Order: sequence, then structure tokens, then C-alpha cells
Amino acid sequence: QVQLVESGGGLVQAGESLRLSCAASGRIFGINTMAWYRQAPGKQRELVAAITNGGDTNYADPVKGRFTISRDNAKNTLYLQINSLKPEDTAVYYCNAKWFSLDYWGQGTQVTVSS
Repeated sequence: QVQLVESGGGLVQAGESLRLSCAASGRIFGINTMAWYRQAPGKQRELVAAITNGGDTNYADPVKGRFTISRDNAKNTLYLQINSLKPEDTAVYYCNAKWFSLDYWGQGTQVTVSS
């Protein structure tokens, strides 16, 4: 079992920044890729960014250049630095961890961007 707890969301104005964190605990030795997803009201959950154990990253096109994913394996924590926030970034942001063939999810953290 893997437990994931996100934090760092909030209400911000357009153009501001946030840093989301995801603390992992439990059987973390088996975690490979970790990722951030988001789900806006009325929309499907979508991949925002992912990072492998080796540090390889990939980003969704809408966030390239504004979002940075990173992980601190010593602290078992995943981060998402979000800069130049836009109203369309408003969503619940979820942390995901791939543990062997299983997917684990956090409970989500709300990010709301006002114009």
C-alpha cells in the first residue's frame, strides 16, 4: 500500500505562483513514475506532468514552460511548481504514483485562479 497526501493548493490571482507537494508513505520502495493530474469541473482528469525515478520528465502542452515537476526521493515527496497561473488552471490537482503495476492516488488539492 502507498499513501499519498497533497498540499499547497489555494485561491490565487492570475499570474501568481503556487507550489504543490505530495508526501508519499508506505511501500514507497516500489514506486517508479510519479505524476500530477488535474480535473476541472465537468471535465475528465488529465495528465499535467510526470517524472520517473531517474528524473526524466514530460509535460502536457498547455503547461509547458509554466509548470515544473520535481521529486525529492530522500524526503519521499513530489512537487509541482506552478508559475504564471491562469484561470483555466483551476482544477483539483491529484498526485499519482505507479507502484509496480498499480496506480495510487492522493485525495487532491484544489487550485482556484481568479482573473
